[in-house]
Amino acid sequence: MQHGKTGIGTALGPVAAVCPAFNEAESVAAVVRDALARFDVVIVIDDGSRDATASIAAAAGAVVLRHPFNLGVGAALQTGFRYALRCGATVVVQIDADGQHLVDQVDKLLAGLDDDVSMVIGSRFLDGTAAYASGPRGWAMRILARRASSLVGQPMSDASSGFRAIARPLLDEFARDFPDSYLGDTFGAAVLARRHGFGVREVSVTMRPRQGGVPSTGPFRSALQVARALASVRTAETRPKL
Repeated sequence: MQHGKTGIGTALGPVAAVCPAFNEAESVAAVVRDALARFDVVIVIDDGSRDATASIAAAAGAVVLRHPFNLGVGAALQTGFRYALRCGATVVVQIDADGQHLVDQVDKLLAGLDDDVSMVIGSRFLDGTAAYASGPRGWAMRILARRASSLVGQPMSDASSGFRAIARPLLDEFARDFPDSYLGDTFGAAVLARRHGFGVREVSVTMRPRQGGVPSTGPFRSALQVARALASVRTAETRPKL
């Protein structure tokens, strides 16, 4: 892998995009094409899709890794992290396949990495210009933000954001051990990073609504799963450190 097209890839080392996807045939091609303008390799993990996500992503220029059935976004990301490390990446940028994450915001994530910070999370709410959604979804996001702030030991405004940069050696830890529960890829990953002693930082980014398809969970089911995610983190707190 060459050093990244991100503009600061030379300082960081090779940077790869990792994109988990489940039934995202409507949006994944545009995501891949945009990402290829910024990264040397875009890794799409097709997590058991029932549509043409894999073939469309491959035709757009992505490296496509396929799970035979749906394992969840945490498992998909771990597959992508392991492949990125085999390709020589020292940093990955995690992006969604639904088109919410804008590649012109990537440099903000990468600029936040330093010797003390190994994970940078793109926040929609950090600068105060965006508001939490109304109803159960907004309630769940507020609860997650408060709980993440407590567990991580610093203010967290967007604990469910899946737009983030992750650098080695934290990337190596995640390739070995990564949460597979609901929200483990976002909320749980930040908690796990701090638990391993790695610095976490939020930076303000702009996002947009999903560009195709439908979410895999509705607002009420999401709220229920937030409660499950919080419970799983409480259980994880009792596990011995590796």
